[in-house]
Amino acid sequence: MRTLKLAGVNVPVIGQGTWRMGEDRSRHTQEVAALRLGIELGMTLIDTAEMYGEGGAEEVVGEAIAGRRDDVFLVSKVYPHNASRKGIPLACERSLRRLDTDYIDLYLLHWRGQYPLEETVEAFERLREEGKIGRWGVSNFDVDDLEELASPACATNQVLYNLEERGVEFDLLPWSRQHQMPVMAYCPIGQGGPMLNHTTLKQIAARHCVTPAQVALAWMLRKEGVIAIPKAVRPEHVQLNAQAAQLQLEAGDLEALDQAFRAPQRKQRLAMV
Repeated sequence: MRTLKLAGVNVPVIGQGTWRMGEDRSRHTQEVAALRLGIELGMTLIDTAEMYGEGGAEEVVGEAIAGRRDDVFLVSKVYPHNASRKGIPLACERSLRRLDTDYIDLYLLHWRGQYPLEETVEAFERLREEGKIGRWGVSNFDVDDLEELASPACATNQVLYNLEERGVEFDLLPWSRQHQMPVMAYCPIGQGGPMLNHTTLKQIAARHCVTPAQVALAWMLRKEGVIAIPKAVRPEHVQLNAQAAQLQLEAGDLEALDQAFRAPQRKQRLAMV
């Protein structure tokens, strides 16, 4: 699978998301198995957060990576209300316990909250110096937030980005490229709703003998510096996500998608879910 450099490490352009995992104990075994299968298929970047299942997703990830920690690039996120000088070290320790590891490769601020960015960065840097995290970054930051942050140490920005939500293309993606900051795209295939039933997407998928979700992922991965982190639990969906990295869309496909899902012509408010 194609890779790009994130936080100084080569990572796959398709990783594994875990939003909504860890919420139902009856699905625990299936969720663990899905993540393990994804690792086997080369999707070794796993994204989680203390918010997901109130720590439940981190527990799923911890079990999935047991015995394979060195094979995985682990990303987690801290709640904004925990992002203080005192709160971040405590939140990180709780995440480390749930993940059953002694370090997190990349630790993100989930979104901006009440604490000054300088205070959050100071706490992140202390964790990095202590070896608890490899690097730090942010999530749901717009251009003005990143310019206020003004830190070359910020490794990434994780944002909502898919065919239906293209607002970041107007200014955030160009800014990120200019500053050599990879972007992590969450919900890259929407949330399994109307987008995947769009006629154009289905027609392109049929021509390539693939699924609409694979087309949506392939469309995104043509963008330089973008990592997609789709979530999947069913084994067949995990396999299809991994295979999407090999799909090459034609110029006509891209033109049709641009007609169906219009690129932004002006600045838009940063979308979040």
